[in-house]
Amino acid sequence: MKPYQTDFIRLALDAGVLRFGAFALKSGRTSPYFFNIGAIAGGAALARLADAYAAAFEDAGLEAELLFGPAYKGIPLAATMATALAGRGRDLGFAYNRKEAKDHGEGGVLVGAEPRGKRVVIVDDVLTAGTALRQSVELLRAEGAEPVAAMIALDRQERGSGAASAVQEAEAELGLRVVPLVTVAEVMTHLAEAGVAPQALDDMRAYQRQYGTAAA
Repeated sequence: MKPYQTDFIRLALDAGVLRFGAFALKSGRTSPYFFNIGAIAGGAALARLADAYAAAFEDAGLEAELLFGPAYKGIPLAATMATALAGRGRDLGFAYNRKEAKDHGEGGVLVGAEPRGKRVVIVDDVLTAGTALRQSVELLRAEGAEPVAAMIALDRQERGSGAASAVQEAEAELGLRVVPLVTVAEVMTHLAEAGVAPQALDDMRAYQRQYGTAAA
């Protein structure tokens, strides 16, 4: 794994982003782990998170002029990631959407840099059913932008209704690349190498054998 991936997994464990237990999912499955990027609520942790996103952006070789953060969790992610990239010598604009259109002042749904004619990377925390990503792509294309990729924190590598994962389905349907900071397989590798939470690791392996994609 890359250094930024290792640091991100350590951050997720330290900040309580990644927790172990028995968690009911919308799918009806009971997952042995839960991932919530909203647990990061301090400046130092957020800076580490943003740096991981920036490093993953560069590692993936993405080319864009704009970062887009879907409301709500994507907003601080896009803003702090733009700051982290600026520190690396890459000055990208960022924008985000409102949940409801504003009918006074400047009006509209989008806030921030003008997206028209720009290549855009969508920055969010997770991808479950793909609904939020689909809406973001539709919104950006309607504004004349070109979504080229989406970035998420974790790819669960878990089958949906068919054999493909949510990430694989989104890539096929929307025609854009989805770049995770880490996959669940990489998280399990780190847990094994670090000797962290061995019982939880066994439970995660069993869960992935039952519900994971072939890639996991």
